[in-house]
Amino acid sequence: MPLTIEPTSATLGATVRGVDLNALDDASWRAVLDAFHEYALLIFPGQGLSAAEQAAFARRFGDIEVLVENLETIPISNKGADGALLDDDTFHMQLLRGNEGWHTDSSYMPLAAKASVLSAQVVPPAGGETEWADCRAAWDALDPAKRERLRTLNAYHSYFYSQRRIGHEVATGQAYGFFEGPPPLRPLVKRHPVTGREALYIGRHACDIPGLDGAESERLLDELMAFTCQPPRTYMHRWQPGDVVVWDNRSLLHRARPYDHRHERVMMHTRVRGEPESESALASG
Repeated sequence: MPLTIEPTSATLGATVRGVDLNALDDASWRAVLDAFHEYALLIFPGQGLSAAEQAAFARRFGDIEVLVENLETIPISNKGADGALLDDDTFHMQLLRGNEGWHTDSSYMPLAAKASVLSAQVVPPAGGETEWADCRAAWDALDPAKRERLRTLNAYHSYFYSQRRIGHEVATGQAYGFFEGPPPLRPLVKRHPVTGREALYIGRHACDIPGLDGAESERLLDELMAFTCQPPRTYMHRWQPGDVVVWDNRSLLHRARPYDHRHERVMMHTRVRGEPESESALASG
């Protein structure tokens, strides 16, 4: 079966078939990489990769950001280490609840993520989808005056802030330690280092725009988020076990969708570290 790329009906995303991610030849990889830059989100149904195979695929995009316990690919699950389902009020489940807000991975770190790879192992009977929003198309849809103003603004990105907004206080030293440190400052407008396309760089971690008071900053960021995250700039994927998805954090926001936590959900996540030339923060707070 030849490699096919079928765009979604949204402004982002395409489904790729006729390719084995565990055995990509050079021509297929070039086609995948070109599609990644064009669509920012690629869906590969039924790949069934192991954790090591997923990490190998992610490394094609760049160096892996090791998040916890020296694991390149980590489980995102409502199961504990003993295999039992976790209660909703546990620290881990509060972290997962935060993922239901629109965000871009690692924007709260000094070096933001370039790409993310997510695969489905066990899916609930309903809910638990993942949704993406196109920050490129949102930027294109803004009026010129608004774009010119936004080009002059920056925002800090803080995991502590975003969790606090959902009522979850995270203490320094919690959450695996990689959330520590002063919040990085990032422009509200990002130019993609490969395509040159401009995009809003926002999400739930963005806060405290210098030059604006707290209420004005929050109001502007919420307004931009609401504008960005609506059709035709959104796409939602209903997972089947074995599906693999890769997306460009420099162009898109994403969020997990709620599901009944009495059902098991197990995903595997690998995060690709950004290049310092394009993903480094302007400064830290």
